Amino acid sequence: MFFFDDNVYNLRKGDPSIKHLCKIAIAKNILLMGCDQCALRRDIAEGEFSQFGSGEVTPKEFIDLAFVGCFPQFVRSIGASRHGSSYYSLG
Repeated sequence: MFFFDDNVYNLRKGDPSIKHLCKIAIAKNILLMGCDQCALRRDIAEGEFSQFGSGEVTPKEFIDLAFVGCFPQFVRSIGASRHGSSYYSLG
C-alpha cells in the first residue's frame, strides 16, 4: 500500500487505524510505504528536498513496518517480493 498526501499521517505511531493495518500487513506480507515528498513536507520524515526518490529520506514517528520512498522504489520493492523476498527484509 502506498500512501500519498495527508494519508501518510496514517503511518505514524499512535494512529488509531495503524494497529489493525499492521496485523494485516504482517499476515499478508503487504508493503506499507509513504510518499517521501509528502512525508517530508508534513515534517514526518527527515532529509532534503533534493533527496526525493533516492532512498535517503527517512521516516520519523512512523511505525517500524513502514518505509518512505518514491513510487519507482515502491514498484521495485514489489518486484523483489515476487522473487521470494519479504518486504520487511528489504530494509
